[in-house]
Amino acid sequence: MKTIFSKWNISKLTKDNESLKDAGNYIGVLERLLVFVFVVLGHWEAVGFLITAKSVFRFGDLTASKERKLTEYILIGTLISFGIAIITSLLYLTLKNYV
Repeated sequence: MKTIFSKWNISKLTKDNESLKDAGNYIGVLERLLVFVFVVLGHWEAVGFLITAKSVFRFGDLTASKERKLTEYILIGTLISFGIAIITSLLYLTLKNYV
């Protein structure tokens, strides 16, 4: 954790309200990993919780910006990301039965 967070100067970020460098990549990877684990374990409700949690956290940013295209872009990206994770999980479960 220290290695990951060491490249970000938190005091500067909170002052300028900037985004963390590469944070979107980390969030995306963690999202897909969590979705994969939840689907493999059969906890579909946890996938729904992740979608809800992301929506709640993003709602303030999106409504404040009033950018419809940005909102659509983020929604499409989220759905594609979750879709890829779900398909990968189901493919894993299917192939696991044949091995």
